[in-house]
Amino acid sequence: MRKQFGMPEGEKLVNYYSCSYWKGRVPRQGWLYLTVNHLCFYSFLLGKEVSLVVQWVDITRLEKNATLLFPESIRVDTRNQELFFSMFLNIGETFKLMEQLANLAMRQLLDSEGFLEDKILPRPVRPHRNISALKRDLDARAKNECYRATFRLPRDERLDGHTSCTLWTPFNKLHIPGQMFISNNYICFASKEEDACHLIIPLREVTIVEKADSSSVLPSPLSISTKSKMTFLFANLKDRDFLVQRISDFLQKTPSKQPGSIVGSRKASVVDPSTESSPAPQEVPEQPASPASPLSSRQSFCAQEVPTASQGLLKLFQKNSPMEDLGAKGAKEKMKEESWHIHFFEYGRGVCMYRTAKTRALVLKGIPESLRGELWLLFSGAWNEMVTHPGYYAELVEKSTGKYSLATEEIERDLHRSMPEHPAFQNELGIAALRRVLTAYAFRNPTIGYCQAMNIVTSVLLLYGSEEEAFWLLVALCERMLPDYYNTRVVGALVDQGIFEELTRDFLPQLSEKMQDLGVISSISLSWFLTLFLSVMPFESAVVIVDCFFYEGIKVILQVALAVLDANMEQLLGCSDEGEAMTMLGRYLDNVVNKQSVSPPIPHLHALLTSGDDPPAEVDIFELLKVSYEKFSSLRAEDIEQMRFKQRLKVIQSLEDTAKRSVVRAIPVDIGFSIEELEDLYMVFKAKHLASQYWGCSHTVAGRRDPSLPYLEQYRIDASQFRELFASLTPWACGSHTPVLAGRMFRLLDKNKDSLINFKEFVTGMSGMYHGDLTEKLKVLYKLHLPPALSPEEAESALEAAHYFTGDSSSEALPQEEQEGSGSEDVQEKRGEEKGTSSPDYRHYLRMWAKEKEAQKETIKDLPKMNQEQFIELCKTLYNMFSEDPMEQDLYHAIATVASLLLRIGEVGKKFSVRIGRKPRDCATEEDEPPAPGPHHDAARELQPPAAGDPQAKAGGDTHLGKALQEGQVVVEGDSSEGQGSPSQLLSDDETKDDMSMSSYSVVSTGSLQCEDLTDDTVLVGGEACSPTARIGGTVDTDWCISFEQILASILTESVLVNFFEKRVDIGLKIKDQKKVERQFSTASDHEQPGASG
Repeated sequence: MRKQFGMPEGEKLVNYYSCSYWKGRVPRQGWLYLTVNHLCFYSFLLGKEVSLVVQWVDITRLEKNATLLFPESIRVDTRNQELFFSMFLNIGETFKLMEQLANLAMRQLLDSEGFLEDKILPRPVRPHRNISALKRDLDARAKNECYRATFRLPRDERLDGHTSCTLWTPFNKLHIPGQMFISNNYICFASKEEDACHLIIPLREVTIVEKADSSSVLPSPLSISTKSKMTFLFANLKDRDFLVQRISDFLQKTPSKQPGSIVGSRKASVVDPSTESSPAPQEVPEQPASPASPLSSRQSFCAQEVPTASQGLLKLFQKNSPMEDLGAKGAKEKMKEESWHIHFFEYGRGVCMYRTAKTRALVLKGIPESLRGELWLLFSGAWNEMVTHPGYYAELVEKSTGKYSLATEEIERDLHRSMPEHPAFQNELGIAALRRVLTAYAFRNPTIGYCQAMNIVTSVLLLYGSEEEAFWLLVALCERMLPDYYNTRVVGALVDQGIFEELTRDFLPQLSEKMQDLGVISSISLSWFLTLFLSVMPFESAVVIVDCFFYEGIKVILQVALAVLDANMEQLLGCSDEGEAMTMLGRYLDNVVNKQSVSPPIPHLHALLTSGDDPPAEVDIFELLKVSYEKFSSLRAEDIEQMRFKQRLKVIQSLEDTAKRSVVRAIPVDIGFSIEELEDLYMVFKAKHLASQYWGCSHTVAGRRDPSLPYLEQYRIDASQFRELFASLTPWACGSHTPVLAGRMFRLLDKNKDSLINFKEFVTGMSGMYHGDLTEKLKVLYKLHLPPALSPEEAESALEAAHYFTGDSSSEALPQEEQEGSGSEDVQEKRGEEKGTSSPDYRHYLRMWAKEKEAQKETIKDLPKMNQEQFIELCKTLYNMFSEDPMEQDLYHAIATVASLLLRIGEVGKKFSVRIGRKPRDCATEEDEPPAPGPHHDAARELQPPAAGDPQAKAGGDTHLGKALQEGQVVVEGDSSEGQGSPSQLLSDDETKDDMSMSSYSVVSTGSLQCEDLTDDTVLVGGEACSPTARIGGTVDTDWCISFEQILASILTESVLVNFFEKRVDIGLKIKDQKKVERQFSTASDHEQPGASG
């Protein structure tokens, strides 16, 4: 597979299936290969070959459908094509696996950190030789997620196995068939009928597990007893002995302060006396009845000092008036409480309660105020996390107190906007409790931090529970029940908004089109879903919806939203714009009342502002819920999850497109690339970043993506990834020298030295090679052969060169740091703060953006001078650059002429430097030698006029001479490295050499010379650098230097060089070639690609 599609070793095949790919109207029978990161298809029939590779992260639509043209097919859409596959042996299994892999890819785009943690299953420590093993792991992942969602269990719970069985239900004296699920901390049961019975037994509550005697009526029974004196009887177990052993193993690992559990048979059952005499506070029945009481002793902050540590705000602020004084409302509330207590007696109380259709019916009638906090904790699963993490919230409060961040600033801004109409939040007690809970959660989960709407939901949670209970309810809400709702991009809410639109089309087709035209769906769904109707309905009505939400999940919110639209269909069809529709819906929701509420009425601010002269009729909340269940109860949790997957593909890809547009807009207009080219470059850049996460690379720094960073900083690549992109996109192909040049370009662009570059820096580097005139391109090439681009390993005298430039003039070294084209951020500020290690304060970005607006103009005079070793490296690059050009012979002649000319100009400049450097130092003994031999001096005089005749070169020379005079530069022995390759000899060679002779030019032009061999070429090096002294000693003349103006002036004398640098190159063609490499859309080749293995 890897050989066929050019995949690297790190890519893992999950499974493969026989199917047909529809190319036009013709099916191509072949094999569909599903890997962790790619969907691949290969077919070879009747001499025609089809090879296809699509990355999962590029898929925008994946669905199973049946049409007349494509019977029972799977449709796969990307941004630029539609693919259809059919004729599967088992289309259900194939589609399920494709869904899983695409979902993993979306998680990667949404939150790379979470994705990397989840990669434990698909990327085991020991690679699987059997392809089905990886598929088994993915199936296990899917079962885990379903198991946790069904029973609202913590995210770290892992399903060990499940088996069919029956459960004896004492309340109706029946054996209910279903499935038993066992994980490391829980035993759960789900009946085959959806509402018949659900059961959760935490292993921390189990005291005895025993095998009862089998009978024809009750085969293979298993009895489980808990500390709350409840006994659960399971029967019809297939492998009871193995099951008991697994439960025993998990019980031994269960951390508990209580005495150990007993596992045995009926005949050999030994009841631990310490279990029977365990103190009452540890028993479960009392815990849910007053959830705060057993935990109050574990609070680090004293309950006497902070009343909200032990009870909800409603109890603190509600007048203690007896129910009898409330009349009919009080009697109704009393009846509700009595109904729940009867239910507790029959079905159990606490975590181990039998949850049946009767439980849901009671929830729909409204939970009494006194039991609301307790039941919210149980139904949401927050209770399990709270009792297994004692003291966790108190530690978070202690750690987060006094800490400042962007999240805490936003929290402070929203504190007084959280239910300001409720008396509990009109004083510092409620505000302080809300601040502690929100700050603690932001500290626990910095990925989410704080999002608007969390304050409204949390304030309601605090009314019915203590701070710790409200905290764990918030955890359940944000991390399990409303996944991805409260992140920076509210992805979860946008996903459910898409589901709402889809359900509107299915259930209310006549209204759907009108809603789309008005654009109302997006406005209403975010405010309704994010706050669970708490911000748009009166408090006492919305809290009833929250009751149902904690029991049923998002299904209730969708049902109520559909019921609201259905009730207002006629008015909505008559609306002319979005504002009218929103006002009408707002007024309807303002008048949804709860006539059974015993709490004093709380004025709804929105209702006061929009009441008008003719308020609509009141709507009873329980009637609205009843209608929503009657008309839209066909919604099932499994269907909603299926729709969530489908919508998640659309939403995340839409957000990625938004990010692409934002990044492209952030690129300065003078960069030279068109919008289309920038978008194509962005896709190539992003693909390279994502490849680091799944191809077994060690790009751990680049692999981490922080979605909270600005779009520009989210995708970054390291040096090796840049080298690959540079090789495929650069117009300056240098053969084997290309990776060296790429490394220099990367160091030049990486201004803050964190070994990562973002898209803006990448595009800047590309633009320097593609756009601008001859001068601009030469400036980029010139900088690539100066520090920091030129590393010490590449040039023997790089350290000497760096010292030379530092000592020469600080005004020359500064522009070198502020390289043109690598952005205009403050270098010193960015060096002090590495990308990705922590989220910088937003003020950092404001300062950065302000600096970007400041125009920085760099002239050619600002460029530092180049020493001899750097000049030699530049000549190497140029020789390699011309090797594949049609005009390579002419280019080699031209660059050899220019190189030898510049070497002589450097010699002349050195003589002036030596001469002027002597004046301030009269007593230097090492300068007693004559300045230069006669012939050499004469040749330098002959060569000086053409160089000095150019005004730029003359200006550059004058600048250097002046600075040399000011610094009083001491020059080492000037003549010691001169030898046979003197400028005069080279000049005579150039004048007399025949073009067609077998000279050193033609040797170089054959391309047989490698980069490292070029330093030995006499024509290239010339002068002193080739002398025996220099070569044997491994040193170069540190006094020799050349300016950019002199290089530019010399190159301008050769028209073939000018034409080479000024010719236009289309980057679009190179991007297309790169995409073919990335996605392998071309037909598969027979030979193995580099880096691939079979």
